[in-house]
Amino acid sequence: MKSWRVSPHDPSAFTQGLLFADGLLYESTGLYGKSSLRRVSPETGRVLKQVSLSRELFGEGLALRGSELVQLTWREHLVLFWDLDTLQPVKTLPYPFEGWGLAFDGERFIASDGSSTLRFFRPEDFSLVREVTVTAGGREVDRINELEYAEGKIYANLWYEDLVVVVDPQSGAVVGWLDCSLLRQELGSEAEVMNGIAFDPESGNFYLTGKNWPWMFLVRIEE
Repeated sequence: MKSWRVSPHDPSAFTQGLLFADGLLYESTGLYGKSSLRRVSPETGRVLKQVSLSRELFGEGLALRGSELVQLTWREHLVLFWDLDTLQPVKTLPYPFEGWGLAFDGERFIASDGSSTLRFFRPEDFSLVREVTVTAGGREVDRINELEYAEGKIYANLWYEDLVVVVDPQSGAVVGWLDCSLLRQELGSEAEVMNGIAFDPESGNFYLTGKNWPWMFLVRIEE
């Protein structure tokens, strides 16, 4: 993994989900009374537009399908749909699990719940299609958190670690580990866990950040 650009990131953002679309970053932040959906400049870190969630909702994973942003909530059992252009609410659907990370693979939404389980959902109604268990060397890998789908693989933060696992979406097998601990050298003591992965398919680069991190890192992941 090679990092060559660092840009500002709002240190008050308790980052739960991150994605890149049309040259901009979209971010879901958490905490009750502070959860939001944001459009962010990747160059300056400036919040271009922000919508606050209701105080009783805890924002979690974020994914994009077509012209809709889809945001999980933590324990409220709701999925929130937003218009990409206006950031106005579109609809809400029930969600039977605890919400953590979320990604879209072009056909299905992929969600985590902090365990070793990844679930795949139909985009139309969020009905469950299948589940896989994330494993490495025959052992389950739990604490799967924020998700990103890129180039046929699932990239996932591990809660409480500066580590990203690369997962085969069919089998759940871990096919790679990304040690991101060097990024923490650029951070202060207020920075909490790493939690934010966004892929730019045009450049092949990833944006990485975390909860209350003052910086966003642009990196290239090299095999």
